[in-house]
Amino acid sequence: MTLPVTVAILPLFVLACNRSEVYFYVFYVATIVAGIFCQGTMHSLCFAYVADHVRPRRRAAAFALLSGVSAAGFVSGTLTARFLAASSTFQVAAAVATATALYLRVFLPDSGGVSCTDGDQACDPLLQASSSSTSSSASSSDEELSPRLPPHKAGLPSLSDMFTFLTGSLAMSGAATITFFCSLGEHGLETALLYYLKAQFGYSKDEFADLLLIVGAAGMLSQLTVMPILAPILGEEILLIVGLLGGCTQVFLYGIAWSYWVPYLSAAFVILSAFVNPSIRTNVSKNVASNEQGIAQGCISGISSFGSILGPLIFTPLTAWALSETGPFNIKGFSILCAGICTVIAFIISLRMRGAQCSACKKSIVQQEQA
Repeated sequence: MTLPVTVAILPLFVLACNRSEVYFYVFYVATIVAGIFCQGTMHSLCFAYVADHVRPRRRAAAFALLSGVSAAGFVSGTLTARFLAASSTFQVAAAVATATALYLRVFLPDSGGVSCTDGDQACDPLLQASSSSTSSSASSSDEELSPRLPPHKAGLPSLSDMFTFLTGSLAMSGAATITFFCSLGEHGLETALLYYLKAQFGYSKDEFADLLLIVGAAGMLSQLTVMPILAPILGEEILLIVGLLGGCTQVFLYGIAWSYWVPYLSAAFVILSAFVNPSIRTNVSKNVASNEQGIAQGCISGISSFGSILGPLIFTPLTAWALSETGPFNIKGFSILCAGICTVIAFIISLRMRGAQCSACKKSIVQQEQA
């Protein structure tokens, strides 16, 4: 985990040293190189590390806390940058990133590839306040209802191996599909939102930054407080459905906003849509073997990155067409509504996944009773 964090520091150090034209070009090259090796890698390794140290029944809450801390970093960084000079911003960012790499190297022990199970009593270092014992019958039932994928052969997996890995179970294939459509809709919304709000309500970049701060703060509070409480009660499958429903509501409210204050109301639904990513990560973590946590989380990050590439390519011309005066209809939020359709597709898939898992559970219970 230390290596990608160290590589990610390089672009920050470039602009921390100097902000002349030559250094900007070096910064762009360093950012591309760092993005190849680090984009999504750090989050994937963090989720895999947490999966190795937290019992499956408590991973939803742990992943929510991890995502909430990440959102807190975004909010804190955005607020800090407002009070710093431009030259100092990159220096502070480089210093914080360096401190992170040193902390990982010195204080974070290697998991050694050992994953916690529901019977482990030494797990859940972040959640010691919760009950530390779980009945063995409940854990064995969970293992039966969450079949593990077969272990990979030695060496680097090929593309066919990765495809087989993603399609090897209903949980993995469903999570991959939901991740793709969520990422496509999310980045489509990010691509269109600023231009739409400026054209529709005259938003400035400062007002848009305030809206992003509200979104980040709402997501942080949701993942740090609400989801850890609801996850043990409802489970990650229900939270995923609730989160996608909240995401659909949020995007469609943006698209049909009729007043200046409606986007701020839409931002409040991030409290629900923030459930999506931790729930997907938890579902994937529970349905792969302990030696496949990094591969599984990396696959989800890769699919999300693929959606982030397609999003601007699709929604940039669509937004320009919707906001132009030559369009066939006067719906400025048309591209945002299309992004909402992507979220609706993910919501429908999550419902089908939930139905299929319930059917599998009932079938397993019937077979156990007959035996």
